[in-house]
Order: sequence, then C-alpha cells, then structure tokens
Amino acid sequence: MANNTLLVDLDISEREQDIYAAAERLLVKFGYDKTTVSDIATEAGISKGAVYLHFNSKDELVEKLLVRAMLGFSADWFTAIEEDPQGGLIGNMYLNMLKVIDRTPLMAVIMRQDGSILGNYLKKKDNFFVKNQRQGMRHEFVALMQQAGAIREELDPKVVAHIMDMISFGMVTISEFVPSEHIPPTDDVVKGIADFMQRALTPENGADSETGKRILRQLYTEAQKEFIAAQLANAASKES
Repeated sequence: MANNTLLVDLDISEREQDIYAAAERLLVKFGYDKTTVSDIATEAGISKGAVYLHFNSKDELVEKLLVRAMLGFSADWFTAIEEDPQGGLIGNMYLNMLKVIDRTPLMAVIMRQDGSILGNYLKKKDNFFVKNQRQGMRHEFVALMQQAGAIREELDPKVVAHIMDMISFGMVTISEFVPSEHIPPTDDVVKGIADFMQRALTPENGADSETGKRILRQLYTEAQKEFIAAQLANAASKES
C-alpha cells in the first residue's frame, strides 16, 4: 500500500468497536457535517472524553472508519470477482462492484452519491480519498494486464490508470457539483462504466478472464501484505 495510507489497529477493543459502529450509524443517517464527537459518544453510550482516548479528532475517527469500510468492501469485491467465471474481464470487475456494494452501509451510501454523507469533509485538501489514491497500483495493474494481453497494448498505461482514478474519485465527489436530480442511479452508472471499459480496453481478439483474475490476485495479495506490515510497524512503535 502507499506510504500515506492511514493506519488502523489490527486488534481493537470492544469500546473501539462500539465507537466505530456508532460513528457509522450516525454518518449514514445524518452525514459528516451534522455528526459531532459528542453525538458519537452518546450513540456509543460513553463520554466524549472516552472517544478522545482512542481518536485525536473527529476526522481521524472518520478516516479510520473509512479505511475499515474500504477494506471490508475490497474483500467482498475480490471474492465476488473470484466467484464470477468472467470476473477477470475488465467490465465484469466493475459489474461485480454492484453485487457487494450494499454489504458495507457506509460505502453503499458514499458510492450511491449521497452528497450529504461526507459534506465539507470532501473539500479538505488532505481528505481520505485524496491521500489514498492508488495511481501507482492502478498503473501497475494496467501494465500487467497489457503484458498479459488482457488490455490493448497500444494504450498508455498511465493515461488509462488516470482515467480509472478520475472515475473512482468522480463517483464520490460529483454530487458536490451536480444536482442530484441530474445524476443517474449508481447501478446504471456502474453498468455504463463497465460497458465503456470493456469496449475501450479489451483487445480485438478478446481477453481471458483467468488471466485478469491472476493479476488481481497477485496485486491484492501484495497489498494485503503491505497493509499488515504497516499495521504491525504501527503497533510496535506504540509499544516502544
């Protein structure tokens, strides 16, 4: 994982679990702007000071919650891709997102473009999504897919990776700039993206699903190892 990825604890206490659960419920219901640390404390049945024993600020809590939500979503998405016979095709990678999006409430609300959920947080220059753009990994993914003949080799991998980043970031932030009544349903948008990607990136002679899965499996495993190593290093630094 990128070095700027926010660290979260691998093993957390029951109280921290309660805080995360309370924060997620309130964010989904009221959004970032209308949720305070006091609200989260009340929802979790603890004092405001107790929240600050575990988190330095509301933003730190929200960002660590986003990391946990993203990890859960990514694991579900990867499993769905593995179980889909055509999951290794670029279009199906996007389609499988729809199968699992509702399993993580916070990610579901964010991906379904509810502009109130993160509100002013998205305007911060160092917000979670800016800090954790994985352009490097997307570039590696595209390059490996090209080498394996699963993406058209004449395309510039940096450009393709950048377009993928624009799509991912745009899905989260577009509601800040476009009225909700002008935004199509997320399911339709993702299906459209899948169709565009499949048509634009797949070589004329087609692509092999198992090749795509193998590459995803490799990158996913590497990312997991790097993430766990970062968490263990973080835990060790706290103990020293």
